[in-house]
Amino acid sequence: MEEQKENSDFEYVGFWARVGAAIIDSVLVVVITWPVLFKIYGQEYLNAHNFISDPMDFVLTWVFPAIAIIVFWYYKSATPGKMAISAKIVDARTGGKPTTTQLIIRYLGYYISTIPLGLGIIWVAFDARKQGWHDKIAKTVVIRPKKQSSKDKKGIANQALMP
Repeated sequence: MEEQKENSDFEYVGFWARVGAAIIDSVLVVVITWPVLFKIYGQEYLNAHNFISDPMDFVLTWVFPAIAIIVFWYYKSATPGKMAISAKIVDARTGGKPTTTQLIIRYLGYYISTIPLGLGIIWVAFDARKQGWHDKIAKTVVIRPKKQSSKDKKGIANQALMP
């Protein structure tokens, strides 16, 4: 994939774009789960100091988001946040669709990436292929179409005008 990158129409997606995508995804999860949690537990849920209140809380706050994210990755190669920035997750070796096992490993890798003060997530900013530890563990990369510079756009426009 690394050799293909230079000759392809894709680029690796960097840290800040991925942070933006994660914010979109987090807001969507909150918008979907909080009304249900509030309906079940009421105002007390907001004041509770429990990490997990009961099995239903665990399902709604941990299991449901995990399944939803993995399903989006499987069918769309991206979450809604990644789709908003035209990014997708691909196999780092082939550039093709990752396997279900890779996607599950990638999801679990997020926990490993966040344990040491988020260093595995921040790693995206410094890595040549913009891989976080979760990407490295799962052998995936996040890519999107290259943005055309205004110079490239002019060249294309000029070529279109030439006979």
